[in-house]
Amino acid sequence: MRKKERKLIITFSTTVDAMAAEAACREHGGAGRLIPVPRAISAGCGLAWCGEIRQREVLLEMIRSAGILEEAVQELEI
Repeated sequence: MRKKERKLIITFSTTVDAMAAEAACREHGGAGRLIPVPRAISAGCGLAWCGEIRQREVLLEMIRSAGILEEAVQELEI
């Protein structure tokens, strides 16, 4: 079984926003990936960006500069 790590989880209201956030992060070299929203939280579209906590501000800036608003930003052990 994989060891759980504390990760940054950014959720979105719509699937379109989640996919656009993924594109923005990929375009600007943001580390992370889209994942299903962990059961410990709930989100509108069911997808979330999972990244390193230390990259919080960088990832949020990439997402926001693309005109995308996140639904919530949380740190979870996943």
